Amino acid sequence: MVATRRYGTIVKHLTDDPATAVELAQRLDDDVMVHLAAALADETRRRAVDQGDQQSVIDQAFDHGFGRDGMGVLPYLEGPFIVCPGAMVSKRKGSHTCRFVSVDDVWIWDSHELIHEQKRSSPGAEDGFRAVALLAPVEGMQLDVVSGRLRSGQHQVDLVVSFVVRKGDLIEVSQRNVAVMRSHAS
Repeated sequence: MVATRRYGTIVKHLTDDPATAVELAQRLDDDVMVHLAAALADETRRRAVDQGDQQSVIDQAFDHGFGRDGMGVLPYLEGPFIVCPGAMVSKRKGSHTCRFVSVDDVWIWDSHELIHEQKRSSPGAEDGFRAVALLAPVEGMQLDVVSGRLRSGQHQVDLVVSFVVRKGDLIEVSQRNVAVMRSHAS
């Protein structure tokens, strides 16, 4: 017979005084803390998938998540998801502008944090596509929104806007205008 575990006291302490989590973390050994952090991240993703209407959020993002220039807006929270619009717009062959998200230094489409992504052709006369990706807001996750362009076979980054997930919120932590820095270096 498997014993039933009781977590009521621990849960009550953490619920009544969230600062208790710091005390708990300080008392855990390294292996247990790594397992707990992974379990919390997995539970955050599971809840996002269970609680969110992925298709509705994606459809709304395709309707409202892109500017007049066709580029995706900055990531934002919608229900249990971080919504990450991305795009590539090409006005002529051999050149384009683009904006995509990197998650913990991995392109979003390669990230194990990706819950779901859809890609659609850009509306209008210009070539290109739009994509909307969904993530769960896992504590400490870092996002970089990278805007760039391809000209004469050379891809250049123009702007990087960085975010971090803190206590369930998406917080902008920096902006680096790479194009300006590049022009001053010349």
